[in-house]
Amino acid sequence: MNFDPADHALWRPYAQMKTTPPALPVVSAEGVRLTLADGRELIDGVSSWWTVCHGYRHPHIINAVKRQLDAVPHVMLGGLTHDPAECLARRLAAIAPGDLNHAFFSESGSVSVEIAMKVAVQSFINRGLRGRTRFLAFRGGYHGDTLATMSVCDPEEGMHAMFAGAIARQLIADLPTDTDRIDSLDALVSDHIDTLAGVVVEPLVQGAGGMRFHDAATLQALRDLCDRHGLPLIFDEIMTGFGRLGTMFAAEKAGVTPDIMTVSKALTGGTLPLAATLVSTRLFELFWDEDPGKALMHGPTYMGNPAACAAANASLDLFEHEPRLAQVHAIEAMFAALLPTARDFPGVVDVRWQGAIGVIEMASLPELDVLKACFVDAGVWVRPFNNIIYLMPPYVISAEDLTVLIDTTLRVTEGWARRHFS
Repeated sequence: MNFDPADHALWRPYAQMKTTPPALPVVSAEGVRLTLADGRELIDGVSSWWTVCHGYRHPHIINAVKRQLDAVPHVMLGGLTHDPAECLARRLAAIAPGDLNHAFFSESGSVSVEIAMKVAVQSFINRGLRGRTRFLAFRGGYHGDTLATMSVCDPEEGMHAMFAGAIARQLIADLPTDTDRIDSLDALVSDHIDTLAGVVVEPLVQGAGGMRFHDAATLQALRDLCDRHGLPLIFDEIMTGFGRLGTMFAAEKAGVTPDIMTVSKALTGGTLPLAATLVSTRLFELFWDEDPGKALMHGPTYMGNPAACAAANASLDLFEHEPRLAQVHAIEAMFAALLPTARDFPGVVDVRWQGAIGVIEMASLPELDVLKACFVDAGVWVRPFNNIIYLMPPYVISAEDLTVLIDTTLRVTEGWARRHFS
């Protein structure tokens, strides 16, 4: 396809604008459904990039935002504060694992990881240890699209390989999933300890890198490694946070507590942009000083936006008063019952699930845009990428709608697989 560049004022994400098919205009969203301008309804199988955990337009969140807009829609946090941000910080500290008692707000997940990296680096500077500027991260990992976060993504398989030379060079290793890898990782860290500021990992699931799962023992090995070498352990819970795996945080499910944890996406229930970098008291105390030079010099303009914080507080209310985690377990049970059928499809490499994440891994996904269109034509919003067809529905999806979503995904996938791999 060829389009006139003048017709494209809106530059879309992850899209070659000259050739990508036109985007589908959405005119309304309710519950688990998106309504298109032509009247078609789609069951959202991916929660709008994994954010809409309570479904679209949940009245409790919408009303909380409306009340806040009528009072204070925005005010800077420099020298001022407000109840929604103060309350949210306290509530996050209360539900986060360990002593992650201090919340620094921002507007996006990528920025929250940048802040985590900055905190880790400055924690050494504030102790008089300069030169600790590099990070250990892992193959298959993804932590965002900003310059610093690109450097801790997978440098070869990820989307940021073209930026080699423009971003910092980090240590990238295999996850320590066995004794040999643990020993190799320990040796690598020992060799570079004078330059390392921390370790960054997605706990239990590497998301955009391919929905790859690992176990709690892997995270415990990283916790032990960081403890031995005096390094902050950073959990990127932007995807896994707020119930996606069946507990509020993956750290809780794994029984491993990081020193810094980043959250975003489902933080506001998919209504407004907000992220938080949660920091342990031990690290926070390294910034607590009479010396102004030891302050964290960071301050996103819209950090702690009152309307976004109101949405996040309302979202936490729903986790407290509605059976969200039980709903996630019900989704997991449905995945376990229905997804294994796909193992018999040609071209399927693996079928796996955990919490409200279901994955069909293919050998490859040729004609990806055609496959995406097939899902739309079948009435579901499913967005395969790389070689992965995955489902991450809103937690509130009914058993009937979930059955339709899974059955439709299986039917479309089987037809496409037989076309390309039989």
